[in-house]
Amino acid sequence: MESSASMDIAKHTLLLFGIILGLGTFSGLIARLVRIPDVVVFLLVGMLIGPGALGLVDIRSDSTVNQLILIFGSSYILFDGGASIRLRVLKEVWVTVVVLATIGVLVTAAITGAAAYYFLGVPVIVALLLGAVLASTDPATLVPVFKQVKIRERVAQTVMTESAFNDAMGAIVTFTVLGVAMGAGEFSAADALIDLLKQSFLGIVIGGVLGYLAAVLIAHEKFDFLAEFAPVVTLMAVIGAYMSADGLHSSGFMAVFVFGIMLGNVESLGFTRSSAESHQLEDFVMTTALIMRMFIFILLGTQVDFALMNQYLWAGVAVVVVFMLVARPVTVFVCAWPDRRAKWSFKELLFMCWTRETGVIPGALAGMLVGMKAPGAQIIASVTFIAILMTILIQATTTKWLAKKLDLLVDEH
Repeated sequence: MESSASMDIAKHTLLLFGIILGLGTFSGLIARLVRIPDVVVFLLVGMLIGPGALGLVDIRSDSTVNQLILIFGSSYILFDGGASIRLRVLKEVWVTVVVLATIGVLVTAAITGAAAYYFLGVPVIVALLLGAVLASTDPATLVPVFKQVKIRERVAQTVMTESAFNDAMGAIVTFTVLGVAMGAGEFSAADALIDLLKQSFLGIVIGGVLGYLAAVLIAHEKFDFLAEFAPVVTLMAVIGAYMSADGLHSSGFMAVFVFGIMLGNVESLGFTRSSAESHQLEDFVMTTALIMRMFIFILLGTQVDFALMNQYLWAGVAVVVVFMLVARPVTVFVCAWPDRRAKWSFKELLFMCWTRETGVIPGALAGMLVGMKAPGAQIIASVTFIAILMTILIQATTTKWLAKKLDLLVDEH
């Protein structure tokens, strides 16, 4: 009987996966026809087929299947983003990236928290907790957008790199504030800074070491005995980088992003690969990342809780408007404008102000707070859902239009 029950569950899960792949493929085609980022259509389709509408797909956010897709999918998308980063570009903008990913998270959290305190009327500590959850940008959303919309290289890579590096800071701030809110401790700037440096350093080292090792095995003149298995190496190394970093209590996402940077810059490391091998690996990574996007954003759409959102709808919308139109612009100008080395133009800064989609990472943090029964967790989850919908549906959709208006669009031909 047990095996029969297990078989039924397996078949049902396989059916759900088939539905997601089928609808995802169709959605991707629609996105290409109407020329908008596919994550937008995936999210809308997910909302349509979820329990709140047609009820075709119902995978709980706390289920093992969902967590597996979330962790591996986000990691692989982040690896894909890292592989598109060029070290020569990072050398020019690294100061902006570091300041945005650290001080910028605090600035965004403070301003968003103030808006939550005013519009939602929640206690200060709950407002700050909401601000911390929303403070980090979302690499799983931003990387696919910039893969599809060709923006001036240094702008796109700055925003993608910021999104990869600030998830650690966002999580640290969130759980530091949570400790205060639940009476488990007091805020210590020194402890938070040490924790951030530790997480960042370990994540970078792990990603760098595994990335270099992978480059040796698939691109070294003498030791490239896994060159034919380069796609499999990326799968193994992404899992290895994330799990190694997570096991050492550092940022798994940072590790996979740095791993991607190393593998995407094998020429800078002194290795060479044939064009055929490079195209084979690029095709595999592109296809795998597309499948991960389908699953992540369709499932994210199915898990939108309309009843919960409706409870705090208008106040939540007001908070998100401040978050988008005040917190992000202030953060960008405070953190990026003083970087004399990068010499950002006003148009570039304006574009970075608009590109700060919220998605998987803040959604996961909000879900964790609900599971831990944190103070104000339901309100935080409600506003986080609103932020995810507003930023993805409004900002991701208008990214290409704004880039064209600001003359930041790169000719794809």
